[in-house]
Amino acid sequence: MPEAYIVDAVRTPIGRRNGGLVGIHPADLGAHPIRTLVERGGFDPAAIEDVIFGCIDAIGSQAGDIARTAAIAAGLPETVPGVTIDRQCGSSQQAVHFAAQAVMSGTTDLVVAGGVQKMSQYPILSSFGAGEPFGAVDPWTGCEGWEARYGDREVSQFLSAEQIADDYTISREDMEEFAFESHRRALQAQEEGRFLGEIVPVGDVKADEGPRADTTLEKMAELRTLIPGGRLTAAVSSQISDAGAALLIASEAAVKEHGFTPRARIHHLSVLGSDPVNLLTAPLPATARALERTGLGVDDIDLFEVNEAFASVVLAWQQELGVDPAKTNVNGGAISLGHPLGASGARIMITLLHELERTGGRYGLQTMCEGGGMANVTIIERLG
Repeated sequence: MPEAYIVDAVRTPIGRRNGGLVGIHPADLGAHPIRTLVERGGFDPAAIEDVIFGCIDAIGSQAGDIARTAAIAAGLPETVPGVTIDRQCGSSQQAVHFAAQAVMSGTTDLVVAGGVQKMSQYPILSSFGAGEPFGAVDPWTGCEGWEARYGDREVSQFLSAEQIADDYTISREDMEEFAFESHRRALQAQEEGRFLGEIVPVGDVKADEGPRADTTLEKMAELRTLIPGGRLTAAVSSQISDAGAALLIASEAAVKEHGFTPRARIHHLSVLGSDPVNLLTAPLPATARALERTGLGVDDIDLFEVNEAFASVVLAWQQELGVDPAKTNVNGGAISLGHPLGASGARIMITLLHELERTGGRYGLQTMCEGGGMANVTIIERLG
């Protein structure tokens, strides 16, 4: 089967909610890494056969196929099309999967894949009630097929995160210690310049705005829980963020034609569904299946990236699979860096690639929980 290679991978800094990126149009935020890929690659942008971008809550200025708008805003030729996809938090990871699958099928040679999200402008669930004549606040209300299967069970990421903490005996203190460590790792990574190769500054914003040097376990312990009687707080949850990210995915033919030096290849890609009500659990079986399919064990993977939607998700995943915490989210994750929904999957892959290169690792695995009870898994192999 033909290979799919990662030629380059860049992202914007991750802006806090109403932070340094708040005044930028979402399409311009997505255009920034696309333009950088072309400038750094030194190739004719007309060779790009598609731009595949993830974006959630694609309403307002994020509507109208923002992948196409971002491609135009980046200055790509009008002949370059674009398509926007929504696999919830895994949208841009799925964008990379679709790009790789197009290349591996032999029908496409060069694709830009990534995502963009402007949560300052459109918070999560912004699109849920849009256009609903009955004022529904979720897309399941009134769906006979859904209600026949799941009844009136409440769908909530918070309830799922709490349930996972229950099932795996994870305390509030466990989650707060995990969150504190996420900030510590992110701050250390910034201090050591680990993100410099992957971030393209946007105006005056040159670094991720999320990591908090002033956070303490004592401050976390004072926060109110998100659900009365629960354990979750804002401190152990991912941050509302703005960002754009993009990767250049190429076939062997494109690598030769343009004189590219591939940085990694896509070793494995898959997606698996799980319980759509307890919707954050899918990374566990999805990762187990990916390892089984590839014949790899957890000890064969040098670095793991698991999206920190909530601390309980990653802690349960580590516990279930027996993964060393020292190999997981080594530069922090969404709790400290931020979670710009439609861009997060690509952001994670970009960080994973750069860290494999920094440390000399061979295999990196990433996964993330997604709305609807799904999880993508990607294994990349560093080259060179």
